[in-house]
Amino acid sequence: MLSGVFPIVPTPFAADGSPVERDLERVVDYIVRAGADGLVFPGVASEFDTLKPAERTRLAEVVARANGGRIPLVIGVSSTDGPSSLGFAAQAKQLGAAAVMAMNPAAMKDDPARIEAFYRDVADAAGAPVILQNAPPPLGSALTMAAVARLVETVPGVEYVKEETMPCGQRISQLLALKPRGLKGVFGGAGGRYITDELARGAAGTMPACELTELHAKQFMLHRVGDAAGVRRLFNRMLPLLNFQAVFRMAMTKAVLARRGVIESTFVRAAGPRLDAGDERELDAMLAELADILPARAG
Repeated sequence: MLSGVFPIVPTPFAADGSPVERDLERVVDYIVRAGADGLVFPGVASEFDTLKPAERTRLAEVVARANGGRIPLVIGVSSTDGPSSLGFAAQAKQLGAAAVMAMNPAAMKDDPARIEAFYRDVADAAGAPVILQNAPPPLGSALTMAAVARLVETVPGVEYVKEETMPCGQRISQLLALKPRGLKGVFGGAGGRYITDELARGAAGTMPACELTELHAKQFMLHRVGDAAGVRRLFNRMLPLLNFQAVFRMAMTKAVLARRGVIESTFVRAAGPRLDAGDERELDAMLAELADILPARAG
């Protein structure tokens, strides 16, 4: 059973945009030592859609080696086309992944038969449980909960769901109420911004960005001992940073990881806003407010 905090591993790049394997290894080690229950690579927060196929397969090897089997590794196999996803799923099997996470290509969104065949093929290629990632466009298809439930019931191997289509909490409740046979758990995403609602509705875990892994791990520790008030208090402390992350996404993740001594360069390949001098000051202020619970240096 997969449950708990499974951060998405970002892809560190040098100032020239090339991947930095040494920093990737350090990110993995940080996530493990910070108390995560597992880790995921690559995901949307890894900028997977900017990686060339050779980069992606090489970096997956780096992540698996750096993890060394310490915690469960989920390999993301999503792509814009089915054959590429099957190749990534086959590699995941070779790397001993505990599971693979897949979004069906967005071009399939109006063809249920093709979507079902896609997940069947991924499960066969991976030889491991499949986490169906249900995300909104443009990358995802925002499948209905009835459609997700049918896939869980009809496709052997699809055992988990990562629900990221808004409103996530309501959709998690809808899926769990349908009780599809074979469903082992539903994960939340969206950077951990809705974790209190998701956990209250029965989510098995969360897959946030990784720069606050210690705090996400502490949240889940409190959840496991039934301290819902403690989860909420910690969430409220984190909320300014979570809101900031919703805007700047990978740029914020890398800015925090650099400040905490995990990576060197904050280069981001993906499109999106970048921090200016005012944003940098605001980020420093928010991190200073968490100094009593989040070490300035990771590890």
